Amino acid sequence: MNSQNGFLLSFIKYGENDAILHCFTEEEGFQTYFLKGIYTKKNKKKAFLLPLNKLNFSVRIGKTGSMQTISNLEILNLHDVYTDIKANTVVFFISDFLNQILKNENKNPIFFYVIDEFIDQLNDKNYQSHLIFLIKILKIQGVAPLLGEGNFLDPETGTFAPFSTHLLFDEEISLFWKKIISSSDPYEIKIHSSKRKSFMDSILVYYHYHISDFKTPNSLEIIQQIFE
Repeated sequence: MNSQNGFLLSFIKYGENDAILHCFTEEEGFQTYFLKGIYTKKNKKKAFLLPLNKLNFSVRIGKTGSMQTISNLEILNLHDVYTDIKANTVVFFISDFLNQILKNENKNPIFFYVIDEFIDQLNDKNYQSHLIFLIKILKIQGVAPLLGEGNFLDPETGTFAPFSTHLLFDEEISLFWKKIISSSDPYEIKIHSSKRKSFMDSILVYYHYHISDFKTPNSLEIIQQIFE
């Protein structure tokens, strides 16, 4: 038996009562697990199946190459993010995002820590925290923009230029990028609500340039509607 702590990224109902879970674990990185009987009427733990819930998994070690089976799961942290409509929308968006970005990621304590940190920020009603978090991910993966003297971020080269190379990256949006990258506490940086959609659009453009096979999450439209 193997015990793992991890964040639930996504889950798919399998048959009548079972589920397949995609998780990012502290010890083994991205993992796919089989969970038997979670949807039976008497199983109250189906309520644990919420995106980015931090869980402890007791895992049966099976044959090499086979999907591992969860024998038990327990919730580790209780947050209010699922009862707050704005925070709940952000959680679904970020879990959708991470399920794509982390699918080939092995053990990475820094990733695990920043997910924990992000959830704490969101729990404290920092409704712009997902914007900061997505840039922190770029820094961990080594593809964040390089700081320079220019006032305009060139999303294709990841450098700051003296002139604009992309309509979305005007001087104000570029300055947000520069502040977040250089700050020791970027969650303290305030992005006015009127600029958050434009800033999110700029982040997605940057990801398309620098993350292989990146696709815009389907939940983007919902999060934009909530924050209009």
